[in-house]
Amino acid sequence: MAWTKPKYSRSQVNRAGRLLVADIDKSSAANSKEWDQALAVINNWRSSHGYPLYVMGKTLLRRARKVDKRALVAQRLKRLDSIALKLRRFDRMQLARMQDIAGCRAILSDVKQINELTNIYIGGIKKNIGSRQEFIEPYNYIDEPKADGYRSYHLVFKYRSDSERRSIYNGLRIELQLRSRLQHAWATAVETVSTFTDQALKSNIGEDSWKRFFVLMGTVIARWEKTKDVSDTPSTETELREELISLCQELQVEDMLLGWSTALKITEPDEEAREYLMILDTNQKHIRVQPFDKNEALEASEQYLEIEKETRDNPSVQAVLVSVDSLSALRTAYPNYYLDTTAFLDMVRKATDGRSTARSRKRS
Repeated sequence: MAWTKPKYSRSQVNRAGRLLVADIDKSSAANSKEWDQALAVINNWRSSHGYPLYVMGKTLLRRARKVDKRALVAQRLKRLDSIALKLRRFDRMQLARMQDIAGCRAILSDVKQINELTNIYIGGIKKNIGSRQEFIEPYNYIDEPKADGYRSYHLVFKYRSDSERRSIYNGLRIELQLRSRLQHAWATAVETVSTFTDQALKSNIGEDSWKRFFVLMGTVIARWEKTKDVSDTPSTETELREELISLCQELQVEDMLLGWSTALKITEPDEEAREYLMILDTNQKHIRVQPFDKNEALEASEQYLEIEKETRDNPSVQAVLVSVDSLSALRTAYPNYYLDTTAFLDMVRKATDGRSTARSRKRS
């Protein structure tokens, strides 16, 4: 299989990252040329993570299935607009050191299985100090949830190989995310709402009401999973439920989420593939899934960038290049691209004893 190799120095990558977020007039010929070159550098850097991601993804799948036969593993290369947003949020960050350019996610049934999988990784690291992949650090957002309600367990590695042929990838960072199914439903609902309300809730940017709603749901799930509450949330079940019901009424949560999924048109391939380019147009209510086989990695990367360039001024279109076990797994791994918040809505109904549903509909 033909994998992309890094062609540029890290200083060139960092310069391209700075240009990505710079406020320049792209209409001038000189600036347009410089801009296109910067995107070419960034795309090469991003797609160069493909091989290390593939290697670590195989290991993650094998280990995840040891603790949960139903575990789902998905890989993705970070979207261009997400890269830009992160560089803007953290002005001292260098693109060449960004830890989640390439991410591999395992979705497991519950927190107990996340802990088992984490112990497999940590135990392996302790036993094999000089193991192939260099462990950077863990981020335990389950025991210490983020202030916005996000909960998951992250492990960051640097790829390392003694092979002369593969050593070109040494030092590239890969982030592993370990989530429960409840945590995954929460996270993908955040992305769905962000898409349709033109907010960046995933980066804690947006309307206070929506942010507060997801913070409260973060604590609800934490209590179901018997882990630590999200900070600054009600201590009693009654207070938590009442505030959540009030926000559900104010935001008309159920009607909004159900309405977004109505009449979604889906164009999917008939055959299985190694990678899939998912393109969601929220204005047209259409998702198109383009397959790429194992010999088309370079073509997939180039097509990914072309779509992002064509739609860079159109926030209603989002694209992401992902790899999963099967075509059917796409809906479970990326329900936000299918505008599917069914699992999350079931959680909201349970958390509010169904009262948010009746009241929001009566009000509308």
